[in-house]
Amino acid sequence: MTKAFEHDAIRAQFPTLFQQIDGQPLCYLDTAATSQKPQSVINAVNQYYQLSNANVHRAAHQLSARATRDYETVRSQVQGFINSNRVDEIIFTHGTTESINMVAHGLTAQFDKDDIILVDTAAHHANIVPWQQLAKQTGAIIKPIPLNNDLTIDVDAYEQLLSLAPKLVALTHVTNALGTVNPIIELTQKAKQAGAITLVDGAQAIAHFAIDVQQIGCDFYVFSGHKMYGPTGVGILYGRYQILNALTPMLTGGEMIKTVSFNGTEFGSLPNKLEAGTPAISAVIGLGAAISFMSDLPSDLVEQHEQTLLHYLQQQLAQLGDISLYGAGPNNVGVVAFNLAGEHHQDVGILLDQQGIAVRCGHHCAMPLMQHLNLKGCCRASIGLYNNKQDIDLFIDALRKVKELLL
Repeated sequence: MTKAFEHDAIRAQFPTLFQQIDGQPLCYLDTAATSQKPQSVINAVNQYYQLSNANVHRAAHQLSARATRDYETVRSQVQGFINSNRVDEIIFTHGTTESINMVAHGLTAQFDKDDIILVDTAAHHANIVPWQQLAKQTGAIIKPIPLNNDLTIDVDAYEQLLSLAPKLVALTHVTNALGTVNPIIELTQKAKQAGAITLVDGAQAIAHFAIDVQQIGCDFYVFSGHKMYGPTGVGILYGRYQILNALTPMLTGGEMIKTVSFNGTEFGSLPNKLEAGTPAISAVIGLGAAISFMSDLPSDLVEQHEQTLLHYLQQQLAQLGDISLYGAGPNNVGVVAFNLAGEHHQDVGILLDQQGIAVRCGHHCAMPLMQHLNLKGCCRASIGLYNNKQDIDLFIDALRKVKELLL
């Protein structure tokens, strides 16, 4: 039986949305930066601190046993949520950025001078800078993957770059600034056929549709809890067991060891090997609540709801006039990037904020993409499953007033 989609009941679970900003009802259109949290996630974090606050894996008392059980239960939840082959292929990190840095650090010893790394031109800085650091240390060469005029990946140019036999290909599932959905299975398969290690940044994809890492076929898939209705400070590094186990740990110390003496140290097995120190226990438990929240929803109807809203938003912006849209194609989720005529994006954002509208303005951690577009930045309105048509109407009305004031 198909689960019911009662949007008002879903929206009612997000307490942050029901407030006023400077006397105006909050209209939150910045989910791509961070999603709001349902009450169940807030409750799960609070309950941990109220009833189970203890460190994991390293005490004999019941509080620690309870915390460890809840923490490791979430690892199993994540395994099922993204369909990884083994539970020890799931590593808890502090977010997508740390996950990518862990992979880049862990692979550094495997790279030589002139090894090639391909990186999506529209990638978030977190999927560019760690590879630059690796290249700086090893002499590897980074080559950006070109974009078509519609800002999608130029697959023909990508195939030509793959003929250079790159060592690693860093891809983006859904672009942070534009919301473009890349053909990730096709891109990954082509990279694997060329013999490359593949990493996929899934931070902007994870909240919008089902992820199956075995179907994608990548070596690494990374994402953050706070973009999928979970807490900040927790992320996931998925890696195929063999290549994950071969990574050099970025952090060493407690929790990740098997034996330590002054004659040397032997690291433990996965996942502990890559989880040194006390983890973000409460955030992990909150992530588990977020996965439960998302899993209880009819994913097909949620996706349909978001797509309907997104297309309505694109249409309303186009009809407003004097609006430049970037990458607003049919294969897009969650995001509309735009500018108002020749006005500075920060001015537009501030004037929207004064009317209770929360959008993002700037380079969106995608400066190479902005350089490609010859822009200093743009505005970005992004939606989550809690948004509704009224949010879009409030935004368009506020933007119309901004237009009348500035133009």
